[in-house]
Amino acid sequence: MSYLWTFIWTFLLIHMATYVVSSMNGAEYEFMTATILAVITTAALFVIGTIIPKPHTEQH
Repeated sequence: MSYLWTFIWTFLLIHMATYVVSSMNGAEYEFMTATILAVITTAALFVIGTIIPKPHTEQH
């Protein structure tokens, strides 16, 4: 379930950022470009999440 929510939030945030940047540059908003970027970013987040070690908790 966390994978789904990660993709949904990444999808929304990347589309928002793509829209704002393309508007500021005077370029046309491309839905497919933003979607491809969102999928690549989501995959990168999953890879980074598996690479970073989890902190060890000490029991007292």
